[in-house]
Amino acid sequence: MNQDNLQNMREDYASAELSENSVKADPIKQFGIWFDEAQEVNVPEKNSMTLSTATHDGRPSARIVLLKGYHEGGFVFYTNYLSRKGKEINKNPLGALTFFWPSLERQIRIEGILEKVSKEESEKYFHSRPRESQLGALASPQSQEIPNRESIENKWDELTAEYEGKDVPKPSFWGGYILKPRLFEFWQGRPSRLHDRIVYKKIDNKNWKKVRLAP
Repeated sequence: MNQDNLQNMREDYASAELSENSVKADPIKQFGIWFDEAQEVNVPEKNSMTLSTATHDGRPSARIVLLKGYHEGGFVFYTNYLSRKGKEINKNPLGALTFFWPSLERQIRIEGILEKVSKEESEKYFHSRPRESQLGALASPQSQEIPNRESIENKWDELTAEYEGKDVPKPSFWGGYILKPRLFEFWQGRPSRLHDRIVYKKIDNKNWKKVRLAP
């Protein structure tokens, strides 16, 4: 690609606005409103979010995961505890989530503390998944080096045969995390790059402080 073309790529946002008075006092309720609106207009993969973690000495990494639930306590996703993200969370529980919905010209950033959900919650979700996904979780040593694709496919075939007619057990190394939020930022694209940015900062167990940031 011509670098001049890359530098000239830009969009002008003008579909909506965001003000301190128009948003809810509770950021999780505000998230729910935006998420429902994303569902109404059929935003593709609306529950896709970038999960950012870091090593104990601050080396960051990021990847896309799927939101599988949210409530007053936080935002839930599932993964392999022995994956790179799982190991990083074990050493440094600070994390961040980012949602970007281009068709709505909106972004949401959420920062907080990551903790494992209960074993019971992980078990319940694991057994609600398609059987093929259950076997995939059991077969995959996520983030570890493997010799080739055939090795993981052969493992999946072995497990398929082993558990034919039986329930697939949730592996001990697989389960959920909840990000307990301490900060939200709601971003609404606006014309001339004068975007709206409303930030919520948690000030105690129940209350949030709302501020506007310069774009």
